Amino acid sequence: MFRIEAGHRRLLEALGLPPLLDLGMRLGEGSGACLVVNIVRSALECHAKMASFAEAGVSEK
Repeated sequence: MFRIEAGHRRLLEALGLPPLLDLGMRLGEGSGACLVVNIVRSALECHAKMASFAEAGVSEK
């Protein structure tokens, strides 16, 4: 199975979802969170600053 925290693994199994990242780390509970927080922040920043279709001049045809 995945090398992720046991509680997170059970949650993902219950939801039928794969982990977003599996970095194969075994350093402790907080090590993955320290890395992933910057990935989530980057994704949110990208999404927040993304132009809409209208702003980008994208036509529907």
